[in-house]
Amino acid sequence: MIAIPVAFFLGALTWSLLEYCIHRWLGHDARLRPNFFEEEHTRHHAHGDYFAPAWKKGSAAVLAFAATLVPAVLLVGVAPGLAYAAGLAGFYLFYEVVHRRAHTHAGFGAYGRWVRRHHFWHHFGDPRVNHGVTSPLWDIAFGTLRKPGVIVVPVKLAMPWLLDEATGDLREEFAGQYRLRGRRPAAEA
Repeated sequence: MIAIPVAFFLGALTWSLLEYCIHRWLGHDARLRPNFFEEEHTRHHAHGDYFAPAWKKGSAAVLAFAATLVPAVLLVGVAPGLAYAAGLAGFYLFYEVVHRRAHTHAGFGAYGRWVRRHHFWHHFGDPRVNHGVTSPLWDIAFGTLRKPGVIVVPVKLAMPWLLDEATGDLREEFAGQYRLRGRRPAAEA
């Protein structure tokens, strides 16, 4: 039955739109502050290694699943409605893993490298662009996609994977894509 995979895909697509909208407007539009997302998001930008607690993220996934399940089942039936809600909640969890790993790991493969550079251009280059973390689709649709240049990362926000463990300097393999700005504290130099 084609309805189930299509419903799952539409649920995932819905999450990708929500990811973009929540990030762009609730995270970066001063006209919509204060809101439920802004405090955690601002903290994440100020301290790149900060992520909201897992219980908050898990609760959000459960709420997203529950809030979409009943209307989806009423509109399209049990199996496709369940598939839609599972696609939305599942892709939300995928986003959470991808986003955290972009900050905590160097990334591998073309997709991992793309996510990392796309997202860090948003963090360190221009917070008005590249709001989609897992996909450029909505950045393209809304005209906010920008190709990253050399990403200048403040030393105090440098991700551990970016730094040479022995020297604390930028790892050689990232020299063409990243640069560090500022000085390490004297105790670490």
